[in-house]
Amino acid sequence: MAKSSEDHCHGLRCMDAGDLDPLVTEFTRHLTVLGHKSLTVSGYDAAARHLAQWLTLAKIAVADIDDGVADRFARHRCRCHGIRRERSVSAKYVRRVRRFIEFLGERGIVQRKPKPALPTPHRRVVEFQDWLRQHRGVTELTIDRHGRMVMRLLPALGIRPRSWNAQLIRDVIIAETKRVSLAYVKTMTMALRGYLRFLSARGLCRAGLDQAVPIIPQWRLSSLPRYIRSSDVETLIATCDQTTATGVRDRAILLLLARLGLRAGDILSLRLTDVDWQQATLSVRGKGRRETRLPLPQDAGDALLAYLDQARPHVADVRIFFMSNAPIRPLTGSSAVSDVVRSAIRKAGIPVPSNGANLLRHSAATAMLRGGATLDTVGAVLRHRSPDMTAHYAKVDVTMLLQIAQPWPGDA
Repeated sequence: MAKSSEDHCHGLRCMDAGDLDPLVTEFTRHLTVLGHKSLTVSGYDAAARHLAQWLTLAKIAVADIDDGVADRFARHRCRCHGIRRERSVSAKYVRRVRRFIEFLGERGIVQRKPKPALPTPHRRVVEFQDWLRQHRGVTELTIDRHGRMVMRLLPALGIRPRSWNAQLIRDVIIAETKRVSLAYVKTMTMALRGYLRFLSARGLCRAGLDQAVPIIPQWRLSSLPRYIRSSDVETLIATCDQTTATGVRDRAILLLLARLGLRAGDILSLRLTDVDWQQATLSVRGKGRRETRLPLPQDAGDALLAYLDQARPHVADVRIFFMSNAPIRPLTGSSAVSDVVRSAIRKAGIPVPSNGANLLRHSAATAMLRGGATLDTVGAVLRHRSPDMTAHYAKVDVTMLLQIAQPWPGDA
């Protein structure tokens, strides 16, 4: 029985991409821009050129490439010139071919398979997030978090909001208090209240159900701030290896967290235009998207400048901080910033009360108070809406506590 052209590329030079050669070249340049090493790029280049030759032999036009083409390519028994003769193509090789096909789809060269429609509950959560974006003015981090938390609750609530009642709402939240921390549940209730208001406005659930969401009795000012000594903060910063791009980036992040008390979300949202080098200030947009201009300390500014000059990828993106591994992309998610702090903690080997980005924020506030800064000054730097939030840090300073303590009734 004659073998099909899909089974053999024999006698042809599979490194010749033919009409696809310009696109293969563009593809490899794209991978280089994303930060992939030359060896990795060469592997993708070989896979893309191999696919191009196989398409010619199989008489498949570029316009006819679909999701099944990669599967057919994976099954063909290659005897191509310049390619190792093996019974089958490796899974890694096929993944590279799929990435090239995705690239062609992104460039509009081939027809991309339409994404399947989201199930109704998922679609409503996406609409809820759009509603938050348009009508509530919250940050993208909050929008993402609220969406994830609602999705977590949906299996227990059910997919028919019109059947939800107050008892079900309470039972679901109470069940969550047995699985996660009260702080997490408190945030979850905020997301659920917002989602119920959104559904009610659309006529998709009973009115007033948001009032059935239990209030979680978590007294946020009842605990002591979690902080480390200033000397330990310097130890963390010193762990960054400034001979590597990652170390240069991490040092800039740690100094911004430690000197200005920034939140993880502040780091993620920083743009090149937020830095005023002449005035030595940094603009940050915190909760409620309020913009505040903060003085940029010398060491933090020097570290940030070193990152921009030496370690930041050359990309057409205004965001400041990027992942250090390929593919190059902006840091996303508060956990990415907290991972930088956790890595420094592991290297330093010091005991800490917590290991996230907020550790340095709390430490910065405590250090400022102990250094003689007023509560108003600290509150302005940390961008607290309420003086009570700043007074929380005075618990670790007896002298400061005496300043804010109220006289006992009846005392002269």
